[in-house]
Amino acid sequence: MSRQRRKQLHPAKARDVIKALDKIGFSARHTKSSHVFLKHPDGRTTTVPVHPREEIDRTLLRKIAADINLEPEEFMCLVDES
Repeated sequence: MSRQRRKQLHPAKARDVIKALDKIGFSARHTKSSHVFLKHPDGRTTTVPVHPREEIDRTLLRKIAADINLEPEEFMCLVDES
């Protein structure tokens, strides 16, 4: 039996995370300091920190995935496609 390899979470740029969220219907509602608040028409929300030259770590990516009700690996695939 072969096992499918799951997409591992890895640090990502904020702009790629925001693009991925935009693809699935989220839109930026407002920005406070260096954080972008995004909302989906069905009511799901999340916040993405935007810091120049820094990447979002795996722990926060896992939290964002939980906020939007996606498996972390599924969310990472969306981010990588951005």
